[in-house]
Amino acid sequence: MATAPELLDAVPDVLIRPMAETDVSDVIAVERASYQFPWSEGIFRDCLRVGYVCRVVTINDATIGYGVMSVGAGEAHVLNLCISEVHRCQGVGKRLLTYLIDRGAATGMSEVFLEVRPSNTSAIRLYLSVGFEQVGMRRGYYQAVGGREDAAVLKLALRPRRASP
Repeated sequence: MATAPELLDAVPDVLIRPMAETDVSDVIAVERASYQFPWSEGIFRDCLRVGYVCRVVTINDATIGYGVMSVGAGEAHVLNLCISEVHRCQGVGKRLLTYLIDRGAATGMSEVFLEVRPSNTSAIRLYLSVGFEQVGMRRGYYQAVGGREDAAVLKLALRPRRASP
């Protein structure tokens, strides 16, 4: 579902808007620069095709981040959230995460889940700062150099909210 862009209060000229097919190449560039084991272009295209909540974050029309979330059966699941390295720790990731949480609540979801590498301490700090709690561990969930890495499973209970644009 297309929504109007949202201007971020903390950083001028930063917008959150729906991801389009034409954004995938820019999203892939941020993904590959951020992860040793990035999602493929096909995964992002599939997420768009099936109607997941896919958003990009831009500054002056340049893609600096993105988020992908599925919703259904009373649950939202943040599948991928990434901000380019140069724009991290400026509140952009928190604003995008809050936006996704609000979308989940607005669509009637009662909780949001996500997985995160235990080694990704800055992401864990972000998730805890908005109220996520660890509820489990998935053994060998992530591909890693020399094998697999576990994933911490985090959950946030939602209260119904008004839809974000």
